[in-house]
Amino acid sequence: MAEDKDEQINIFESGLVPKHEILTEDQKAQFLKQYNISTKQLPRIRADDPVVKHLSGKRGDVMRITRNEPVIGEYYYYRIVA
Repeated sequence: MAEDKDEQINIFESGLVPKHEILTEDQKAQFLKQYNISTKQLPRIRADDPVVKHLSGKRGDVMRITRNEPVIGEYYYYRIVA
């Protein structure tokens, strides 16, 4: 039986991709002000990255990635969609 080509795969179900979320404009402004940085100082994530596409991200969005490590616990990593 052939698979339906229109069927979407949820990349977050594998457990290999950490939680990603797009910051609102207010959250983005607060984050940049809190750390006294500009968006040019953030690491980039490509607009054609599967996670960005899945979340309907666009250039200029800041993504918060939640990672979990056994020793240090939960921490956040930020990237700008470029």
